[in-house]
Amino acid sequence: MQLSREWRRCSLALARTSLATRIAALVAFGALGSLPGSAGVLPEDEADAMYHRYEGGGLTVQGPSVLIRKKIGDNFSVSYNYYVDMITSASIDVLLTASPYKERRTQQSGSVEYQHGKTTYSASYIHSREPDYIADTTVYSLSQDMFGDLTTVTMSYSRGWDHVYRDIKLSDGAIVNDPTFAQEVDHRSYGVGLTQVLTRNMILTLNYQALTDQGYLQSPYRDVVYLTPGVGKGWATAPQVYPGTHTSNATSADLKYYLPYRAAVDFFYRYYTDTWGIGANTLQLGYTQPWRHWIFDGTLRYYKQNAASFYNDLFARANAQNFEARDRELAAFSSYTVGVGASYEFQVPRAPWIQKNTLNLRYDHMLIDYSDFHTLYSNTVIPAGGEDELPLYRLDANIIQLFYSLYF
Repeated sequence: MQLSREWRRCSLALARTSLATRIAALVAFGALGSLPGSAGVLPEDEADAMYHRYEGGGLTVQGPSVLIRKKIGDNFSVSYNYYVDMITSASIDVLLTASPYKERRTQQSGSVEYQHGKTTYSASYIHSREPDYIADTTVYSLSQDMFGDLTTVTMSYSRGWDHVYRDIKLSDGAIVNDPTFAQEVDHRSYGVGLTQVLTRNMILTLNYQALTDQGYLQSPYRDVVYLTPGVGKGWATAPQVYPGTHTSNATSADLKYYLPYRAAVDFFYRYYTDTWGIGANTLQLGYTQPWRHWIFDGTLRYYKQNAASFYNDLFARANAQNFEARDRELAAFSSYTVGVGASYEFQVPRAPWIQKNTLNLRYDHMLIDYSDFHTLYSNTVIPAGGEDELPLYRLDANIIQLFYSLYF
């Protein structure tokens, strides 16, 4: 239940992104084939079909996605994306107080881009639905090329409205929304970016984004854990209590250098901070190598964050403080991600209307080490020596993306 939150928790280590209602999937599939910072060029006409699968930490998410993008005249481009996540969850969070479950999330989005001279305006709408979470998001952006097309400035604004529900199981086994529970969340995001051609072989992109969240920001299924020495298993649970507001800021720099033998290297750094006390750093190194009809790439990413100020793995007592959380998304952890990908371009005989086809495969392996989140299940007994005798939780995950693109 609450797939969006489960999935965000797993994808967080790849990149602490900014718009929660927009990152239900690991990749922004609707952006495939577009070139960031290309305000003077509309994206090519294309149709994409993708299968994605995430598996790790007792959580499996998989499903298809379809994207269609088409130009209308010389100045407009429209696109539509349909995305499905099917989840089977028996994660450590679920097994603390509940049973494994299955769920399905669908997402539909549409966008339009208008190009006028060196300026590109775009607007998009995203609707995501799962049994206990409905999210609607609008995104607007403006990009402007200047100084002989060597500089591109981009500004963006997004607004999201989420409706949060809670599922309950009836005596006959049916699962329905709790009629006594309904909450709302409001998201607003502001962004500005600069892409600068430094030399004929080097491009630098700088981005800043601020996000504000307000409303019910916790999960109705997650509990905090507090110690009860000498009673039962030595611990008990209580509902989490989050602040009603959350503001975050992220600044990033991406430097691309094109090597003489057609290859390219990419250096990426991102710094994140928020009003909940979390600070995070992301470093990524990428390499891309074309070869005949192939393009190969590899990435190595490191991510590290500290814990939120109101997070605790095991509280000393019930109601220890005003705000309490045991969500491992808010814990201190570091992660390493190694990824490889390959893209093959080919032509289809007797189909002159098809400009090109590409078949793409990507695999990422992610390892997360938590420094203050211990392995605790519903049947765990706190040892006499305390929580420090429990093993720290560690998560290994594999992510596979396979997609076919047709340009026409």
